Amino acid sequence: MSGAIEAELRRETMATVAKPMDNYLEAYGGLRALERREPEWMRNLRDEAWELFREKGFPTTHDEDWRFTSVAALARTPFRRAAASHAAVTAEQIEAYRLTGSACRLVFVNGRFAPGISDARSLPAGLEICSLARALDCGMEGCAPTGIEQQLGGYADVRRDVFVALNTALWEDGAYLRIRRGAAIEQPVHLLYVTADGGAATMIHPRTLVIVEDASQVAVVEDYVSLGEGAAMCNSVTELVAGQDAAVSHYLVERENLASFNLSTLRVELGRGARLASHSMLLGGGLVRNNVHPVLAGEGGECLINGLFVGEGRQHLDNYMLVEHAKPNGSSRQFYNGILDEQAHGVFHGRIVVHPDAQKTDAKQTNRNLLLSDEARIDTKPQLEIHADDVKCTHGATIGQIEEEPLFYLRSRGLDEVAARKLLLYAFAAECLDRMQEAPVRRFAEALTHERLLEVARRARPAATVERQDENARNWEEVG
Repeated sequence: MSGAIEAELRRETMATVAKPMDNYLEAYGGLRALERREPEWMRNLRDEAWELFREKGFPTTHDEDWRFTSVAALARTPFRRAAASHAAVTAEQIEAYRLTGSACRLVFVNGRFAPGISDARSLPAGLEICSLARALDCGMEGCAPTGIEQQLGGYADVRRDVFVALNTALWEDGAYLRIRRGAAIEQPVHLLYVTADGGAATMIHPRTLVIVEDASQVAVVEDYVSLGEGAAMCNSVTELVAGQDAAVSHYLVERENLASFNLSTLRVELGRGARLASHSMLLGGGLVRNNVHPVLAGEGGECLINGLFVGEGRQHLDNYMLVEHAKPNGSSRQFYNGILDEQAHGVFHGRIVVHPDAQKTDAKQTNRNLLLSDEARIDTKPQLEIHADDVKCTHGATIGQIEEEPLFYLRSRGLDEVAARKLLLYAFAAECLDRMQEAPVRRFAEALTHERLLEVARRARPAATVERQDENARNWEEVG
């Protein structure tokens, strides 16, 4: 398609959302009125991001990275900046979302820190944590956390992704974590982002900055939930910087209501010998886009990207993975499993880029999917881009359905059809859960998965066809 035609299509799309765009301008104007609370470098960062968002507008399916996902419904919705008050959310409501065994819990309601229902009283040695807005306030008072100006906005690319630009322009709060050199935080840090129904379509833009210094260790859980059934957009960006020989586990748990739009971006910078385990669980939301972008910037880095997505009804769950190997002797693994029923639509777009200096790279990418109805759909696109000549890279994808033989066997042993289906679905999902090393988070994830798969099993219909494989797959894997 020519550039002129594509530009015209984009102009037509933006014309249909002119009124909702006014709401973003209003939100931006409201934040600029508070500029006295922010350092000049942050105001400049916002201004640049806002201009990029206004110039580009929302992506369309003509953009290759958004080929399988339309955001037209999001663009048409007149989202408004969330109300400032969070007094209506009680500790009892939040208790239902507790992660047992966590080191601390920071709660954000409609994008703003809620200290009264958070729990950060007894922090382990080596962990610094506060709201990101508070960290910037300290900067205005001359006591900013070390390096925040160099790190915040230094990795997530506002030019590459318009939703990163929108977040950078409109974020109001989020979490700031620093793990001191050599510290081992044994229990996970729980960041709970709550969208509370305010009677109108609400937009929030949480921002998280995690700095893990050399030879330190931590697990961070970002948990996104809804209170009420109202429409909302949560557009989050997390920047995670791991120093030499650091070990980081990051968990994304998305379980919002079906009227929600959730767009999340995790941008990770790995130093020499650093190790990352990124785990995603997409269990809710109407339209969800999960971006994971680690860069192995130091020699000998290791990266695991592991995910499970479960959809039914008309849910749309899009997983976009971009792993960049920039230095030699790095290794990465991607494992994503999807379970889709009714008219749900899943997307896996996994891309591995091996740069010229990244010799001796070892990378593998696997996407497996179960379709439980003839109307469920998966678009899967494993992709390799290799610019080095001494590497080992493989990719593959499969699409299948529950086989009738094991289902019959389980029923013949006394299980009813719902229990038998749920057991088979859980066995498929457990491949992802077993890769989660932190015991408190794994138990938490297992409980959520059991609950979600029971809902799916109760609605699932018998499979109409037998297993089929994606054209790019050969016995679960294709050598690139």
